[in-house]
Amino acid sequence: MRKRAGSKVSPKRSNAHVPESSQKGTRLGRSLIKGMKQIAAHVRGEIELESYYVPGPVDVKAIREKTGLSQAQFAQQFALNRRTLQQWEQGKAAPDGAVRAYLTVIERNPDAVVQALRS
Repeated sequence: MRKRAGSKVSPKRSNAHVPESSQKGTRLGRSLIKGMKQIAAHVRGEIELESYYVPGPVDVKAIREKTGLSQAQFAQQFALNRRTLQQWEQGKAAPDGAVRAYLTVIERNPDAVVQALRS
C-alpha cells in the first residue's frame, strides 16, 4: 500500500492503563451500547428510566396577552428577542423545546420568572 503525500499517520495510543473491559470500541460506542442495554431493560420492565415532559406547540400570543404586556414589554421582561417573538406569534417560526418549556413556565407563573431573572 502506498502512502499518499501529505497524509499523516497517528501513532497508536496505548491502553495499558485502561481496564481490559473498557478497551473495546470508542467512548461514544460504549455509551451507545450502555444506552441500548438500558432501553432493553426498560422494555423488559426491569428498570424505570427517568423521563420529562416537553410541551408541544404553545400559543405564544395568548401567553403574552395573558400577561397584559405588549410584544416589546414581554420580550424585554422575559429576555427574549422582540423580532423572534413576532415571528412566533405570526407563525413564521416556532420556539424549540426549551423555549416552549420556558413559555409554559411564564404562562403558569410569570411573577416567579420575573423574580428569578431579577435576582
